[in-house]
Amino acid sequence: MIILFSAITIILLISTLVMTIASLLSKKTISDREKNSPFECGFDPKGTARLPFSLRFFLIAVIFLIFDVEITLLLPMASIINIVNLQSWTITGFVFLLILLVGLYHEWNQGALDWAE
Repeated sequence: MIILFSAITIILLISTLVMTIASLLSKKTISDREKNSPFECGFDPKGTARLPFSLRFFLIAVIFLIFDVEITLLLPMASIINIVNLQSWTITGFVFLLILLVGLYHEWNQGALDWAE
């Protein structure tokens, strides 16, 4: 028990020491022009984080994430077609796609997919 406690203590001390040394050595004092310029989204990286942003952009990003997750759920269905019952596989896939299409139609009907007004 004492050996285990000693080993854990030594491991924690060594990892804390290594993290502290790495933190001290990684500090950069030179300000790079590229690092201080706005990145892809156009926000100033040194400015306040409470600036308003486009709600339309946020909604499109959420819709993209939903369909991105949908692809990760649909891809394994192709690999299990030989393992499972074909009828249950077809019904599951159809219901899954139907739910997604109804959601897409709802978003389209509400105008969330319209870029220009």
